[in-house]
This record gives sequence, structure tokens and C-alpha cells, in this order.
Amino acid sequence: MAKSLKIKQIKSAIGYSQREKNTIKALGIKRLQQEVIRPNNPQIKGMVAKVRHLLQVEEVKPEKAE
Repeated sequence: MAKSLKIKQIKSAIGYSQREKNTIKALGIKRLQQEVIRPNNPQIKGMVAKVRHLLQVEEVKPEKAE
């Protein structure tokens, strides 16, 4: 089973470029301290790498669908 990434915004994007703000928005994060679960694939990893100074990321195992 593929692992997922739990992504949490821990620092405000105020004062950073519009491109970085757009990247956070593309990850589905709308506000500070919000957590989202995203698939662990190269596209998501690339977005996370661009704004890693604003995020906290950890790998999580997907829950079984019952």
C-alpha cells in the first residue's frame, strides 16, 4: 500500500512571494495550522519542497476502507 503525506502549515505565508502562496493553495491548505492528507507522489513532493520552510510534513499509512 502506498503511503500518504500529512502536510501542516506551521508558518504564515505573509511576506513571501505570490508563487509560494499559490503553491500552498494548490496543496489544499487554506489557513494556518490546517492539516491535509495528500498522496506521496513526485508532484506533491515537488510542491512541498518549494515551500518546505512553511510546512511540517510526515508520512502516514493509509487507513483501510471498510
